[in-house]
Amino acid sequence: MTGVELILLLPLIVLSGAAVAVMLAIAVRRNYLAAFLLTLLGFVLTIMAVALSPGGPQRNVTALFVFDDFARFFIGLITGAGLFVAVLAFDYFRQQRGQFEEFFIMLLGATFGCAVLVASRHFASLFLGLEILSVSLYAMIAYSRDREISTEAGLKYLILAGVSAAFLVFGMALVYAQTGALEFSRMPYITASPDEPLDIIVLAGFGMIIVGIGFKLALVPFHLWTPDVYQGAPAPVTAFIATASKGAVFALLLRLFAQTDVAFYPPLYVTFVILAIASMLFGSWLALLQNNMKRILAYSSIAHLGFLLVAFMGRGHIQSTAAAFYLTAYFVTTLGAFGIVSLLSPGERDAEWIEDYRGLFWRRPFVAVVFSVMIFSLAGIPLTGGFVGKVLVILAGEQAAQWALVVVLVTASAISLFYYVRVVGIMYMPAEAGGADRPALPGLSLQGGGALACLTGLLVLLGVYPGPFLDLVRDMVTTVYAGVLPR
Repeated sequence: MTGVELILLLPLIVLSGAAVAVMLAIAVRRNYLAAFLLTLLGFVLTIMAVALSPGGPQRNVTALFVFDDFARFFIGLITGAGLFVAVLAFDYFRQQRGQFEEFFIMLLGATFGCAVLVASRHFASLFLGLEILSVSLYAMIAYSRDREISTEAGLKYLILAGVSAAFLVFGMALVYAQTGALEFSRMPYITASPDEPLDIIVLAGFGMIIVGIGFKLALVPFHLWTPDVYQGAPAPVTAFIATASKGAVFALLLRLFAQTDVAFYPPLYVTFVILAIASMLFGSWLALLQNNMKRILAYSSIAHLGFLLVAFMGRGHIQSTAAAFYLTAYFVTTLGAFGIVSLLSPGERDAEWIEDYRGLFWRRPFVAVVFSVMIFSLAGIPLTGGFVGKVLVILAGEQAAQWALVVVLVTASAISLFYYVRVVGIMYMPAEAGGADRPALPGLSLQGGGALACLTGLLVLLGVYPGPFLDLVRDMVTTVYAGVLPR
C-alpha cells in the first residue's frame, strides 16, 4: 500500500483509532467526560483528515474502496452528524443513572460503518460496512436498559435487520453467480444495452438487494420497524439512525446505480417508482394519526426518503446534486428536531408526547423558535434549507419527466403541512392549557444550546444563500459519474 493510499484511508483509520482509544481509556479508568472529549477529538480529527485528503477523480484503494470527492463529501457529512449526536448524548445520558462511557465506542463504530459504506466499490465492503453499522445500532437502540421500550425496540431491530441482511447476501450471491463479479464497476449488467432485458437471475438478485437497502432506508413496505424503534431508542440514537445511518445507505444507493439509468430497465424503474410513491403517501398520511413526537418524525422521515427517491430517479448530475443538497438540509433539520427532544427530556423518560410541548414558547422561547425553524424546514417553507432542497428535487424529477412522482411529492408535502403546523401551533398555546403530567424541563447546557444555534444558523443560511454550498455539492458529488457511460 502506497503513502497516498494510506492518506486516503486516514478518515477510516482515525475513526477506528478513536474507538480503540476510548475503549482503552475506559479500561484504565471510567470517566464520562473524558470518554466524551476523546470522542469529540476523534470526530474533529476525522473531519480534518477528510478536508486534507487529496481530492479529484476516483482513486481505488484495494478492490474494496474508492475515495473520490463523492466519498469525501458524505464521510464529512456523516462525521459531522456523529459529532452533534455525541454532544446531544453527553447531556442526555448525564441525567440518567448508570455508566454510559461505552456508548461513545458504539457511536464511533457506527460512524465508521457508515464511512465504509459510502466508500465501498465492492459487495464485500458493502456488507462489511452495513454489519458494522447494524451491530453498533443494536446496542445503541437498547442502551437504556432500565426502559422496557428500549429493549423491545432493540430486539425488533435486531430480528428485522437480520432478515434484511439475509435478503442482501442472497441477492449478492445471485448477482455473483450470474456475473462472476462483486465490484460495482465490473458487472456486465452495467454496460449492457438498454434494449436488452436484464437477466432474470441478476434481476432477482437486485430485487433482494433492494429489499435489504429498502429496510435500512425505511421505505414502504419495509418501514414497519421505524416508528417503534424511533420511539423506543434514546433520542440521540434516533437522531443518528434518522440521519447518518440513512444518509450512508442512500449514498451507497447512488453509487451502486451511478452507472446505469434505472428508467431504461422497466422492472427496476417500476420498483423504485412504487417505493417512492408509497413512501411519500403512506409516510405523510400515517404521521397525521400520531400524538407521539418521535413517531411523527419517524413517519415524516419515511416520506422524506420517498422525496429523495424522486431525486434518485433523475438523470445525470442533477440527480446526485439534488440528493446531496436535500440530504444535507435533512441532516441539519433532523438533528435539530431530535436534539430538542433530547435536550428537553427528563432523566426518567423522553419528552416525546405532543402535550410535552404545549406552551413551550412561554417556558423556553429560544428552544421553541429553533424547533419552529426545524419544523418549517421539514415542511419545505421558504427561507429554510428544506425549501431549497425540495425545489432541487422537483427540478430533478421534472428534468427526467417523472411527472407522476412530482405530483405525488407536491401532494404529500401539502398533507405534511397539517401535522407540522399542528406541532408548531401547540408550542405557542398558553402554558396553562397543558396537562398536569407535563415533565419539568431540564436546564439547557452551553454545549446543547450552542449546537442548536449552529444547526439553526446553518439551516437558515442554506435557505437564504445556498449558492456557494450548492456549487460545492455539484463539484464534489458528481465525481461519482467519473469514467462511466454517458447518461
